[in-house]
Amino acid sequence: MKFDHRIAVVTGGGQGIGAAAALRFLDEGARVAVLDLDCAPLIEQLAAVPDAAARCLCVAGDCTDAAIVCAFFDRVEAELGPVDLLFNNVGQSARERSGPFIASEEATWRFVLEVSLLTTMRASRRVAPGMRERSFGRIVNMSSDAALVGDSGLADYATAKMGVIGFTRALARELAPHGVTVNAVCPGAIRTRAHDKLKPEVLARIVADTPAGFIGAPEDIAAAVSFLAGDDARFITGQTLLIDGGRWMV
Repeated sequence: MKFDHRIAVVTGGGQGIGAAAALRFLDEGARVAVLDLDCAPLIEQLAAVPDAAARCLCVAGDCTDAAIVCAFFDRVEAELGPVDLLFNNVGQSARERSGPFIASEEATWRFVLEVSLLTTMRASRRVAPGMRERSFGRIVNMSSDAALVGDSGLADYATAKMGVIGFTRALARELAPHGVTVNAVCPGAIRTRAHDKLKPEVLARIVADTPAGFIGAPEDIAAAVSFLAGDDARFITGQTLLIDGGRWMV
């Protein structure tokens, strides 16, 4: 119960990695608030969590809408208390609109930058002042190994996720003197609903490119987030942790 008496927020926590992180925080004693367009998958899983109704606040909303995000944090603070732990999980690639940069459109770049970078900055800006005043806080940002590998067809996504890394380092330097750590995780291939749309040959190629020989699970990322948010990681800040089965080695 290492997060007993802690308040954790997970953006994009309705499913996949975000839901796994929310469940991990709950299992370790935290009270958790989640903002996502669709919270239904997480809500189904909460049926097996003791006192979930009292310890988990699920809010349906768009993380790219500044007004919705502001109202969400107002509600979290009013109902649960000041935020101790923030996992900026929300983000995505252009998905079906992905392709060669020379054929891409600016509207797509702006969408990817908004959902994968600006959401992280926006939520962090909301909680950082309070963390600084209380001399405690943990912020974990979601990047991607695509930022380091530079996958073909994902120029906008790689740009946004490398922006997350730069933001993480700068914010970590600002907040370190005040007892607040800021780190980033960079998942590789993780089995989520997005993978269900991939062709078998694409999945096979992903596995072949991963030295570990398999695709990771959301729980693999949740474990790393839990570590970085805990007291055992108090001397770790501004770092980027790759969790990708060895696809990119620093």
